[in-house]
Amino acid sequence: MPTDSVFAAELPWPDYDSRVRDGAVPILIPIGSMEQHGHHMPMHVDVLLPTEFARRVAGEVGGLVAPPFTYGYKSHQKSGGGNHLPGTTSLDGATLVSALRDVIKEFARHGVRKICLVNGHFENSWFIIEGIDLALRELKWSGIEDIKIVVLSYWDFVDKATIARLYPGGFTGWDLEHGGVLETSLMLALYPHLVELDRAVDHAPASFPPYDVYPPKPEWTPPSGTLSSPRDASEEKGRILLDVCVKGIVSALKTEFHA
Repeated sequence: MPTDSVFAAELPWPDYDSRVRDGAVPILIPIGSMEQHGHHMPMHVDVLLPTEFARRVAGEVGGLVAPPFTYGYKSHQKSGGGNHLPGTTSLDGATLVSALRDVIKEFARHGVRKICLVNGHFENSWFIIEGIDLALRELKWSGIEDIKIVVLSYWDFVDKATIARLYPGGFTGWDLEHGGVLETSLMLALYPHLVELDRAVDHAPASFPPYDVYPPKPEWTPPSGTLSSPRDASEEKGRILLDVCVKGIVSALKTEFHA
C-alpha cells in the first residue's frame, strides 16, 4: 500500500489523518469535465490535465491530491463547442456548486486549512467561486475561519513570452483553444497513446457573433468539435507548457500557503 503517495485516496486513513489534521498540508482538488475534444483526443482531457498538474505541484509543495471532479458545468458553444455535442456529459450549475461546497467542508472537517482548486474546464470557473463562497460562509458559522482557498486554471500561467513562442502565427485566445494547440500539445507530452493526431481536423478558428442564442445553433460549432486547429501541436510545446505552468502554480502556492 503506497503510504507515501501524493494521492490522498491511496492512503490508509490513519496515514492521511496524521498528515492533514494540523492544517499544514495543502489539498489540491482537480476539477474537470467529460467533454468532447475533437476527433483526435478522448473526452476526459479536462480531468487528466489538471490531475497531472496537481500531482506535479503537490510533490513540490508537500501537498496531497484529492480525487478529481470528473463532471463539470455545461460546455458553452464559444469555449467548448456546446453541450449539444454527443459525449459531453455535464452537471447543472447548482449541482456542481453544492458538490464543491460539501467537499470543501469535509476537508475542513478533517483539519485541512489550505486548499487549491485546480481547474481544467473553462466553464467551471464561476461555479467554483460560488462553491467556495458558500463553503466559507458555512464554515464561518461553525467557527472555522482560518481556512484559505486558492482557485486557479493552469492555462492562466502561460505568460506572453511563452504564447509568442508557441503561437508564432498569432494567438486567438484561450476560449478558442478548445481541442487546439494547448491541450493537444500537453496530451502529446503526457499521454501520447491517447492522441491520434492523424485524425485531427485542420480548420480556421471558429468565428462567432457577439451574442449567444439558446437553444444553441449546432451550425455555429465546427463539425470537428474543436474551436481551433491542433495542427501545430507538438510534444515539445507540451513540455514547454508543462514547465511554465508547474513553475507558476508552485510559486503561487508557496506565496499563498508559505509552503
